[in-house]
Amino acid sequence: LRSRGYAVHAFASAEDFLRSPHLAETCCVIADMQMSAMSGLDLLAAMRDKGHNAPFIFITAFPDEKIRAKAMKAGATCFLAKPFPAPSLIRCLETALESGCDEAGT
Repeated sequence: LRSRGYAVHAFASAEDFLRSPHLAETCCVIADMQMSAMSGLDLLAAMRDKGHNAPFIFITAFPDEKIRAKAMKAGATCFLAKPFPAPSLIRCLETALESGCDEAGT
């Protein structure tokens, strides 16, 4: 993503991201569905509770139609099963960013 000109910030955990100064400027979140202490869906809910509407792209090594449907219903832009081709992620990111990004990351 950096090679395509995107500003990218990686975090060790969802909790680290939520405490980050980058939270307010986030235009899109790419998160794994399964993380150590907080799931991707929990992260999405926490972001919404804080008033951040950045689009979410979920990735997972364990694709399940029920989880996919739940993610999409919660507002995910895309749900990608690992391994996925890079162009699929780029298409999802382009779709997620179509509405633009203001200073609040929304």
